[in-house]
Amino acid sequence: MKVSQFISPRTVAVVAGLVGMVSLAIGAHAALNKRALDAAKAIGTEQAADAAKKPSRLALVIGNGHYPDAAAPLNQPINDARALTATLRQSGFDVDVVEDASKDDMQRAVGRLKSKIKPESVVMLFFGGYGIQAGRESYMIPVDARIWKEGDVKREGISVESVLDGIKEKGARAKLVVIDASRRNPYERRFRSYSHGLAPLAATDNALILTAATPGKVADDSRGSNSVLVSALLENLNAQGAGGIEGVFNKTRVTISRASDGAQVPSVSSSLLDEIRIGG
Repeated sequence: MKVSQFISPRTVAVVAGLVGMVSLAIGAHAALNKRALDAAKAIGTEQAADAAKKPSRLALVIGNGHYPDAAAPLNQPINDARALTATLRQSGFDVDVVEDASKDDMQRAVGRLKSKIKPESVVMLFFGGYGIQAGRESYMIPVDARIWKEGDVKREGISVESVLDGIKEKGARAKLVVIDASRRNPYERRFRSYSHGLAPLAATDNALILTAATPGKVADDSRGSNSVLVSALLENLNAQGAGGIEGVFNKTRVTISRASDGAQVPSVSSSLLDEIRIGG
């Protein structure tokens, strides 16, 4: 006897109907999933396009405090680096922070920074520690520098100008520089002639530079946890309606000059062509 003899036409119709309903449900579910995936892709594409339109913000922050040849450690540069890093990250910067950096550490950090630069990038460089001028250039001094005479500065230090040239070659849109290194040269007793403060740093090609003191001048450290320069800079950056960064740098210069009765006057050099806002 055939199995079909036990199955009524009505049963066959019911089963066929159920199969059809299941097929429709599966089809509808697949369609919904496809729409959801298409929507997610569209949103992802829009977000990627928006991100591509926004200029990248990059920063290299270096705080050097423990120099073997110095009479005592510098506590402020590392505190300054950490405080500035926090503010910059809140403002959307991709920050690479290096503390007590050797020359190799600093060179690798500069290399990492340059590898991230795009044509529309806004790039900030901060250095806190000892800086020495030699041959009309200003050098950031690593903690492992071995300096016995003036000629050693060029070999052991890293020129601020050379870093700026490297950033420029990568096509950064704007360059922001803060050098808090106008401290008394710890090696000056070994030199034939004294080298006070930093050499003039000229802002060329859409750059803005802030240093703790005017060229050739020395700024003494305060007793606070942060340097005078960074304390005033952070205060102005975090102020409501802080405005453009050039205005912030100028306000910082005025704040410190007035507070010290002219004993310390930071230097600001600008060739910015665009208004750049940070904080506030």
